[in-house]
Amino acid sequence: MRLTAISRPQLAAALARRIADCEPADGGAFLRIALDAAPAAGAGELAGELARELPPLGRHVRLVGAEGFLRPASLRYEFGREDPDAYYDGRLDVPALWREVFAPLEPGGSGRILPDLWDPVTDRATRSPYTELKPGTVVVLYGPLLLGHWFPFDLTVHLGLTPAALARRTPAAERWTLPAFARYEDEVDPVRAADVLVRVDDPRRPAWNG
Repeated sequence: MRLTAISRPQLAAALARRIADCEPADGGAFLRIALDAAPAAGAGELAGELARELPPLGRHVRLVGAEGFLRPASLRYEFGREDPDAYYDGRLDVPALWREVFAPLEPGGSGRILPDLWDPVTDRATRSPYTELKPGTVVVLYGPLLLGHWFPFDLTVHLGLTPAALARRTPAAERWTLPAFARYEDEVDPVRAADVLVRVDDPRRPAWNG
C-alpha cells in the first residue's frame, strides 16, 4: 500500500474534502463516517479538527464518541478490570449504537439521534437530550475497535500505529489493552478493511493513502 506524507493541518483539510465529496451509499439523507483508532492515536483531536473543517465546505457535522456508548461497569468488568478479551468484545454497547445512532440515520429514518448514553466515569446514564440532525449532516463516530460490527459506514478511516508505536504511546496503566489491539489486527485487519488509512506513528508527520 502506497502512503503519502502529509502535515497534520493538511491531513484534516484533505480528509474533510474527501468526506465532503462522499454521498450516502444507501441513498439516505445522512453521511456516516468512522474514525477508528486506539486511544493513543488521537482520534478525538482529529474529529474536532474535522468539525471545524467541514462546515466551510457546506457540511453540518455531529461528532459521536464511542466512549459515550460503553456498557455499564458491571458488564465491562465482569471478568476483571484488566481483561483484554472483555475490552475487545464486551466494552462497546453495540446494540445501543445501532438503536440510538444508526437506525435513525437509515433512509426514511427520523435523524433524531442520541449523542451519548452512558458516562464511564460516573457509571450512570448521561441523560443527554436527543439531537435532531439536518439532512446532509455528517455523523463522525470516533473511538477504538469500531470496524467489524457491520455498522453501515459510508467512509471508514483508520488511524494506524505499528505495534511498537502503540506500545510506546500507550500509558503504562493501559498497556493491558495491547493484546486486544493485537487481536483486532488479526481478526479485523483494519489497515486493509478501512477505506482510508492514516499512519500516525509520528503524530507530527502522518502519512495516508487518501
